[in-house]
Amino acid sequence: MGMPDDESIPEMTRVIQEQHGCQATWIESVHIHENDRNGGTAWEGDVQVFDVDHATAKKVYGWSFVNDDSRKRLYTVVLGDGPVTSAKRAVQVYLVGLTKGVGKR
Repeated sequence: MGMPDDESIPEMTRVIQEQHGCQATWIESVHIHENDRNGGTAWEGDVQVFDVDHATAKKVYGWSFVNDDSRKRLYTVVLGDGPVTSAKRAVQVYLVGLTKGVGKR
């Protein structure tokens, strides 16, 4: 379990508020390493876990990355409902969405 940089938590909290309309409290940082079918790395990084006061979810999982084209930091937040029951599942659902053309890398 790690500690995120000082700027990412307030920004992710803002993104959660904007996208899901709920307040969020940071709980922990979980390192995830997801392999692809060939044994290579499909995704690796730290996922921030938040408690939320959402109608259908108790958790939100989030991470950030720098866009290769714009060089801007982008934030991804995934509501912890349905199949998303952990930080690892949030990343897996995100990756499936990318392969289906939902979301951006």
